[in-house]
Amino acid sequence: MRIVATMKTRARGLLSDSQRREWDSLRLKRKYGDDLHQLAIACGTDKEGDSQHHYAQHYQQSFSSVRMDELNALEIGVGGYEDPLAGGESLRMWKAYFPNSRIYGIDIHDKHSHDEHRIKTFIGSQVDEQFLKEVAGTIGRVDIVIDDGSHRCDHVIETFRILFPLMSSKGIYAVEDLQTSYWDEAQWGGSKDLNASHTSMNFFKRLVDGLNHEEFGADDHAPDYFAAHVTAMHFYHNLLFIQKGLNNEGSNMARPSSAASTTG
Repeated sequence: MRIVATMKTRARGLLSDSQRREWDSLRLKRKYGDDLHQLAIACGTDKEGDSQHHYAQHYQQSFSSVRMDELNALEIGVGGYEDPLAGGESLRMWKAYFPNSRIYGIDIHDKHSHDEHRIKTFIGSQVDEQFLKEVAGTIGRVDIVIDDGSHRCDHVIETFRILFPLMSSKGIYAVEDLQTSYWDEAQWGGSKDLNASHTSMNFFKRLVDGLNHEEFGADDHAPDYFAAHVTAMHFYHNLLFIQKGLNNEGSNMARPSSAASTTG
């Protein structure tokens, strides 16, 4: 076994950087399969770990049913700040977890060093509407969006307003690190006032009512885009998943008939 391991190490050393990353991706996929918890730790992401977040279990619950599908997943925030070689851990985790999908990343810094087979990055701001529309057009169909970007409340809200309508009909939109809704307003746009309308948490909480827009009772009520296309919302500690679809199941309210019979 030691000889085999030595031969594999030597063979890996002869590969180019892109070939080496592909080798590592295949190794991770074979070793951990659909265990996203272990994949997150092995890839070094901050989505899982004792001193990190505990998002992997929730991602696995939301994504397991579509894991083998051919999807286009877009993550906002590649990581590593200004260093062009740093970051990319989550992109490689998603590549191993979704074996038939293409993974895309957006960052305000150049992260092209992480581009490889089934991974492509774009340089731009998450609140630049023209840029985001160009990215969506290049991708062709956006099935999953993961906002792990600046975490500023105004950025989180604006990115959702732009990208959610551009997603495929059964898309899944995830938002990480919603704790900034309660942090310093100057830096994060948050507030200690739990009713502050400008925070990302309160923006998304307002969308919950839209799930029941057909029960509002007014015959002339016209739902906005989000009420008409958000079909489920799952809140976890600092994490949110939004399911896209057609929210038109109909009302359970018994409405009076316009041709009701009269007695006399």
